Amino acid sequence: QVQVVETGGGLVEPGGSLRLSCAASGRNFSTNGMGWFRQAPGKGREFVAAVSWGRESGTYYENFVKGRFTVSGDKDKNTASLQMDRLKLEDTAVYYCGPGNYGVYLRAPDYWGQGTQVTVSS
Repeated sequence: QVQVVETGGGLVEPGGSLRLSCAASGRNFSTNGMGWFRQAPGKGREFVAAVSWGRESGTYYENFVKGRFTVSGDKDKNTASLQMDRLKLEDTAVYYCGPGNYGVYLRAPDYWGQGTQVTVSS
């Protein structure tokens, strides 16, 4: 079975930084991309950023994190990272990693990790 694990969450003050990591594994597992999503209490899961090695290769970001977050990944290792800088209170959420397919209009995770909690507070 495919296993997806996120790490790196924690408590940080506004303006601070955190780096999240994701590792996917499984028998003969491979993916065309790695995406990051988040879910705050009482809200639905929303797309944050993704890196793609497929037809629409590159990186993709939602507007609310542009200039603050940086996504990267390693295709061969099935890993990804999300560097989060200048964090805001509204960034507080559980962050999930989703191996799958991504592009300009494509947000299609195939699997989910268990999530890692990011809390931005004074």
